[in-house]
Amino acid sequence: MKVQKQPKNADPKKKVKQVSLNFLYLLLFLGFFSFGSWQGWVWWSWVSAPVKTVTSPTSSEELALSIKIPPGSTSQQIGQSLAASGLIRSTTAWNLWTRWLTLNDRATSPDRGGGFKAGTYLLSPTEPMSAIADKIWRGEVVQRSYTIPEGWSLAEMAAYFESQGFFTAKDFLAVVTQVPYGQFPWLPNGLPHLEGFLYPDTYQIHGDQITPEAVVQQMLKRFEQVALPLYQKGQNPTKLSVKDWVTFASIVEKEAVVASERKLIAGVFAKRLRENMNLASDPTVEYALGIRQTVDTPLTLEQVKVSSPYNTYQNPGLPPTAIASPGLASLEASLYPENTDFLYFMARYDGTHIFSRTLAEHEAAIAQVNKQLQNKK
Repeated sequence: MKVQKQPKNADPKKKVKQVSLNFLYLLLFLGFFSFGSWQGWVWWSWVSAPVKTVTSPTSSEELALSIKIPPGSTSQQIGQSLAASGLIRSTTAWNLWTRWLTLNDRATSPDRGGGFKAGTYLLSPTEPMSAIADKIWRGEVVQRSYTIPEGWSLAEMAAYFESQGFFTAKDFLAVVTQVPYGQFPWLPNGLPHLEGFLYPDTYQIHGDQITPEAVVQQMLKRFEQVALPLYQKGQNPTKLSVKDWVTFASIVEKEAVVASERKLIAGVFAKRLRENMNLASDPTVEYALGIRQTVDTPLTLEQVKVSSPYNTYQNPGLPPTAIASPGLASLEASLYPENTDFLYFMARYDGTHIFSRTLAEHEAAIAQVNKQLQNKK
């Protein structure tokens, strides 16, 4: 019977050498991995950082660019547009980040179906890439604001919108002659334009939705929400129709400068209407002529005699339409005017008026104001 020989033990020196080589390979692998990771981190930190550094509190706003994302744009197309505009450094980094956004959205909101949204955005190269991506992902499109003061006419609004670069005055004035009865059936029939019904206020609108039609709808909706309920309460001592109410209120708006006089001025006009007296309101003549009188250039006798349906010196009752957009205070004062014996008032040109019961008192008030103005010269 043969006895198997036991293998000789491996040389200890060879075993140590093999372990040393394996350890060396491991160290090299870890080194290369760490170096690659560090290089990757450095690259990502650079490509995802803002293209420009903020040097002052206003620099971000000053450097901001208006970028339009057309409907149907892919994430790659958006990235190319942003890179071409100098807002991001790398389209590769952008594509990686958008993939992460997509995966994260699917994981957190599988039913929402998020994604980049079309629109006009105000983006700054001082923002990191992730912030820019988040804005477009959430659809934070540019918001523009506009303010229509109480007492402005359609012509003044048109000039304002054109000066702000919204659209041309001509386009606005064309749209306001197209009365949208389908959307706002409460609008009085037979209106030649929307004078008086575009509610004066401050508005916000998406930058890519700025059209005459959009702002007109916005202001009509605000009138519907804020002003119309006041009329619809059911208490209307003056018995005015919606059209006459707005027309009456527009004259009060143009005449009343001091809030404390508003209801009294409405009361004077209401009393004149009841007694079949012409309203004799200067603003109606100014509207007819397309001018605005001042202390130095008051209306002349010739202008007061101008032939126009809006001239309430020459025509009884209310003018054909409103002459401006009245605010809520004037609309309310026109529904609930102060009960008064006054039939006249004369402007002192400081915002206040002298109120009179008779024509003789009124003429004396006119002489008094004219004398004071002469003394100031």
